[in-house]
This record gives sequence, structure tokens and C-alpha cells, in this order.
Amino acid sequence: EQNTILVKDVNGIKVAFLSFTYGTNGIPVPSGKDYCVNLIDKDFIAQQLNLAKELSPDVICVNMHWGVEYNHKQNSNQEDLADFLFENGVDIILGSHPHVIQPMEKRTITLEDGTTKDGFVIYSLGNFMSGQSTAYPKTCKSLILNLKITKHGDTGKITIDSYSYIPTYMSDSDKTDSNRFKVLDINTCIADYENGGNMVTSAMYTKIVKALKEIEDIMGPTSMEY
Repeated sequence: EQNTILVKDVNGIKVAFLSFTYGTNGIPVPSGKDYCVNLIDKDFIAQQLNLAKELSPDVICVNMHWGVEYNHKQNSNQEDLADFLFENGVDIILGSHPHVIQPMEKRTITLEDGTTKDGFVIYSLGNFMSGQSTAYPKTCKSLILNLKITKHGDTGKITIDSYSYIPTYMSDSDKTDSNRFKVLDINTCIADYENGGNMVTSAMYTKIVKALKEIEDIMGPTSMEY
């Protein structure tokens, strides 16, 4: 199954999904069963991408488990791999592993024939739901990413027209609370509080206002038209 590429039709756009990881956190891969996990290796990645391209998808989306934990900035290895992925046909890169958010950007990719296409990378989406206390509160700020992708009927070309994201904050009450962990929509909770609602306490309101500024400082505005 390692060589069976997952392809999904998403609103008429054929998307191939692949994923690769730097490692397994010290858990050994069973001997003779390297197929259990897709480790990051450029030759192997190129082989997998060729399998994907044989299926003629409109979009190739790759999830990358990479980077340095708790760093809000991608490193040179991530940037090198992103360049490699784009050069080998990838359109969208979704990063994870650092447990904190890292920047995103749209690229204009020049292909071998001189034509160009859109590419998008987010180096880390951060934690979504997690009980992780290490590096808290950095690890409780995250986002839900939305990409607007258009397939143009006249040419079949794919463009990435805009992005938006919902900033989120994972609240942690206490160990005795049956609803201890909650993912909060920051903007909704701020608006509710400022209009006299009770979705969050005053203490939490102060936290999420600060969190929103920190998220926007790293990720930019919550929506962007290209």
C-alpha cells in the first residue's frame, strides 16, 4: 500500500495526498518493513511523486513532518525540502511537528518548460488539540487553514487565489473538569465577550487577545487575496 497514492475528488478537483516524516521519535521501524512509514529521503520522495503524477491529479498536496520543535521560524532544511517538493510537482505543502505555528507563503513556481504555476507552503500548522504542557502557552495557539483553489475550465490550470485562517486557542481548565480541553475560535470568543456574552471569562479574554496578536505577527492577516 505504500505505493498506492491516495487521490480524492474535492469539489471537482482531483487531489493527490502524500506524507513524509523526518523520523519516528526513536521508535524503531521493524526490520524488513521499511514500507511502514515514509521517511524523508529525496530519492524516495521523487519516486512517490512520480507515482502520483502518473495518476494525472490536478493538485499534489504533501504533508511534511519536519522542523524544530517550539521554533516559530522554519529552518534551512525545511526551506530546502520545500524548494525540492515544488520543483518536483508539488502544489501545496502542509507542515507539522514543531507544535507551534510557523509562517506560510505563496510561491510562483517556474517549470522546466518555462511556464509558471502557483504553490503554497505552511511550514507548521501548530497543535490543534493537545494536552501538551511543554512550552505552554506557545503550544496552545494554532489555526484552521482555508485555501481557495480554482480549476480554470478553459485551460485546466490550477490557481491558488487566496487563503484565510481561523485563529484558535486551546484552553486547559483543570484535571477535574470533564471538559478540560477546549479549542476556542479566538475571533468569535473576542466578539462575544465585547458584546456582553459569556463564552469566555475576563481572564481568558485577556489571554486570547494577546494570542491573536502573536498569531498575526507570525502568520500575517487572517485573510489574503493574491
